[in-house]
Amino acid sequence: MSNILSFPFGKVSIHDNYLVVVMNEGITVTPEFNRVLEDIANTYFQDKNFVYITHRINSYSVDPNIYFKTSKIKNLIGFAVVFGDKIYRDNISLEKTFFSKPFNSFNSLEPAIEWTIKLCDEVG
Repeated sequence: MSNILSFPFGKVSIHDNYLVVVMNEGITVTPEFNRVLEDIANTYFQDKNFVYITHRINSYSVDPNIYFKTSKIKNLIGFAVVFGDKIYRDNISLEKTFFSKPFNSFNSLEPAIEWTIKLCDEVG
């Protein structure tokens, strides 16, 4: 499965056991965005675990409080950040402290997907 959903804040690519999100330039990701993520989880991953991959191509800000609510999505088993900028790497250390599930960062999308598949296999 691979569907691409477009939203005012960016694009979401849905795959078998993960989704890849590319946020638009200049937005601020706030806890209200979780409603969209919850809808996606209920629609596409209703009976199975999945991992959220954010591919940080564009520059935008994240309210770290979003992770408290995101962590409560029961079948969301991990979170991956794909970055290419030192500023993002610095922010990731802070973001990890707000998320209670496996959280990892990568320089490119392919290792993030490999980690996702391994995590899904481990959790079952």
